[in-house]
Amino acid sequence: MKQQQPLTITNGLVVTPQGVRAGGVRLANGLIDAVGDVSAQSGDTTLDAKGQLIAPGLVDLGVFAVDKPAFHFGGITRAALMPDQSPPLDLPSRVNYIAKSGKPDLWVHPLAAATKTLAGSELAEIGLMKEAGARGIATGRGWVADSGVMLRIMQYAAMLDLVVVTHAEDGGLTGEAVATAGEMATRLGLPSAPAEAEALAVARDIALAEMSGARLHIRQVTTAGSIRLVRDAKARGVNVTAGVTPAHFMLSDLATAEFTTFMRLSPPLRSESDRQAVIAAMGEGVIDVISSGHDPRGPEDKRLPFADAEPGMAGAETLLAMTLTLVRDQVIEMGRAFELLAGNPAKLLGLEAGALAEGSEADIALVDPEKPWVVDRRKMAATADNTPFDGQPTQGRVTALFKGGVGVG
Repeated sequence: MKQQQPLTITNGLVVTPQGVRAGGVRLANGLIDAVGDVSAQSGDTTLDAKGQLIAPGLVDLGVFAVDKPAFHFGGITRAALMPDQSPPLDLPSRVNYIAKSGKPDLWVHPLAAATKTLAGSELAEIGLMKEAGARGIATGRGWVADSGVMLRIMQYAAMLDLVVVTHAEDGGLTGEAVATAGEMATRLGLPSAPAEAEALAVARDIALAEMSGARLHIRQVTTAGSIRLVRDAKARGVNVTAGVTPAHFMLSDLATAEFTTFMRLSPPLRSESDRQAVIAAMGEGVIDVISSGHDPRGPEDKRLPFADAEPGMAGAETLLAMTLTLVRDQVIEMGRAFELLAGNPAKLLGLEAGALAEGSEADIALVDPEKPWVVDRRKMAATADNTPFDGQPTQGRVTALFKGGVGVG
C-alpha cells in the first residue's frame, strides 16, 4: 500500500520539539516533503486540519502484543515488540517474521531476547537477530540476575550499536510480590516488595552500562530512588534513558484498595510520593519515553484474586490522552509530549520517524487535544479490556492517522 498521490494538510498546528506553530505538511512518496507554510501543488489531495494538531505518529517502545485496532485508535504507527512471545523472540527466524508483520499500515520493530528463552543465563544470537531486523535487545518482563551475563549482553550491544531495554526489579527481592511494600499493601494483606528492589536493579544496570559503553534504556522507572540514580548517571555522561507508562504517573497504590486486578501491574503501583517524583522527573527531563506497556489480558488472566492475576494493562488507546494530562497540568509542553511519545523512542530504535522533519517517514496523526471522551472498557478496540482507567473522563483523540502518507484506521 504505497502513497498514490501527494497529500497536503493545511490549516493546522504543527507539533515540533521546538513547540507548536500554525502551518501544515505535504506528504509525497511516503515521506514528509515539506513542513510549515505549505501549499498544495497541482495533483495534490488536500485536507483541512481545521486547527487541529498535526503531529508525528506515535512510536510505542515496549508492547507485549501486536493489537492493530487499538494502536490505530491511539495514533500509534510503529511499535517495538517485546521478546516475551510464545515462542520467545530468541531466534533470527522469529525476529525476521515479526519484522515483516503488520505492514503496511503498522510497522512492528522486534526487540530481540537478550538470552535464550529469556532464562537469563545463556546469550541469544544477538548479532544474527540484528541482521534479521531486531532494533534492540531486551530482557523481557524479567531481570537478568547474573551480572556477568548482563555485562556480556551490554558489551555485545555496544559493539552492534543496539539499545538494551531492561526491566528493573531485583528478582531476589521481588519474589512473588504483587504490591509495593507500605501501608496499602499491609492493609490489603498483599505479598509485597520494597521499592528499593527497583533502585538496586537500576544501579546495577547503570554501572554495567558505564563499564561497557552500551546504550541502556530502563523501560519503566517508577520510584524516587531510581529517578535519582538516572539523573546522576546522566550528569556523569552515562548513555542511559528512562521510560514510564501512564499508570505510574496517573495512579498510586491507593488505586489497589478494592483489589481491582486491572491495577495489577509490573512493576506494581507505587506510593503517592513516588508518583509525584515521576511527574517531577518528566518536567525536569529525566524521563525520556512514555510508552503504553500494551499487554492485553483476558478474563482467564484477570478474573482472579489480586495476588493470582497476571500483571499488565491494555494501554495503547489511552496512551496519548493520559500524556496530554501532563500538558494541561503544565508539567510539560506539547512539543515535549510528542518527543516522549514519538521522537525519543524513534531515536533509540534508529528509525527515520517520530518527528515532523523533511525526508522522514510520513507517519502523521491529526489530534484534537480538547476532544472529550470517557474511557469505557466495553467499547475498547483492544483484544482485551484490562485498562486501569475504566470510567475515567479524559480529553484528546486522534481524528485521522496516516502511515507512509496513506490513511489508516
